[in-house]
Amino acid sequence: MPEPRHLLILGGTAEARRLAEALHSEPHSELRVTTSLAGRVARPVLPPGEVRIGGFGGAEGLARWLREHRVDALVDATHPFAEAMSFNAAGAAAAADVPLLALRRASWVPVEGDDWRSVGSLEEAAEALPALGRRVFLTTGRMGLAAFAHLDGLWFLVRSVDPPEPPFPARMEVLLDRGPFALDGERELLRRARIDVLVTKDSGGAATAPKLRAAREAGLPVVVVRRPPAPDGVTVAATPEEAAAWVRQSSG
Repeated sequence: MPEPRHLLILGGTAEARRLAEALHSEPHSELRVTTSLAGRVARPVLPPGEVRIGGFGGAEGLARWLREHRVDALVDATHPFAEAMSFNAAGAAAAADVPLLALRRASWVPVEGDDWRSVGSLEEAAEALPALGRRVFLTTGRMGLAAFAHLDGLWFLVRSVDPPEPPFPARMEVLLDRGPFALDGERELLRRARIDVLVTKDSGGAATAPKLRAAREAGLPVVVVRRPPAPDGVTVAATPEEAAAWVRQSSG
């Protein structure tokens, strides 16, 4: 009997988990699914199937892993801001001659009533803040807080899954929580903390989008960090369902 075809999912997102769940639940599937997690979250929600945790050692290390484990297809379902991993995936897939798909949730789009300020980096977001407010809801995760550490005149509510490490702002409250978040909860959070400006990355998706509506209803400015550029020439799927169809086709 021939070996099952091997799919590697570069995960860490809800979409990656949903893709693994969809493929794992298929009856009579002759597909071996391995999900790789970076290991940055202390207690990740694990997907079904095989799971590996840790880095590969750049594009060269990933290409070697693809060859050694006889991977037949690769899905990059990492966070939209995992720029280095996405470029490593593209380079490794090309070197190992493995088909690659990028699973990327759609960007958020402002609607009537939104007051968004688009910036290209966390540093640009920090530069814009003093003119916008004094009490900041910072939802960019625990990585990169050093960009805001010098803003001693501002107070920050930082929400992340795991505790942040210094350097970070001196005047800061940490809220450890994991999405999805409900609209009523986001409204109450903005009210209780007397937030007057929100900072977010353009992560997309529904799990953390309610904060944008809550900010719109409260008339708050929102500083939105644009996504980094993606590798050229990579096939992209917007949903786990589209990605699952691609996997089935590439495994046929």
